[in-house]
Amino acid sequence: MYTKEEASQLRHAFWTMFGQYISPQLSSEGLRVNWVNYKTGLKYVYFKMEADKRTATISIELAHPDTGIQELFFEQFAEFKNILHSYLEEEWEWELHHRDEEGKITSRIYKQIGGNSVFNKNDWPALISFFKPRIIALDEFWNDVRDGFDALK
Repeated sequence: MYTKEEASQLRHAFWTMFGQYISPQLSSEGLRVNWVNYKTGLKYVYFKMEADKRTATISIELAHPDTGIQELFFEQFAEFKNILHSYLEEEWEWELHHRDEEGKITSRIYKQIGGNSVFNKNDWPALISFFKPRIIALDEFWNDVRDGFDALK
């Protein structure tokens, strides 16, 4: 078991290492990008990567405080579902109005794996292999469909 400080340091070490590993990868537009804190350029739309002691999750999170507007964003993503899945080459879970650990209502489209811990350095290669191709595919997808969200800005 780790203290809060040790757990925080391990998480920080993983994300720093992942960021250094993926930093040479340019975006689909040929630009440098902060992959760990990916900016979609659209308020309340986030690409998130999370890892804890049991699971790793990559997601598109829709966090608009108005659940009706959140639903409009979710529906717009649903319009692009086939395109998204063609880039990802796999099906993801779709969850409208999910309550997160802080009680905040978000909607998300996500992929999750179990059996790997961010606190076990031996699992880091598997976590990197999970996150890297998916965040790159999300970037390629977003580059193609971002304009389809202009009306929702």
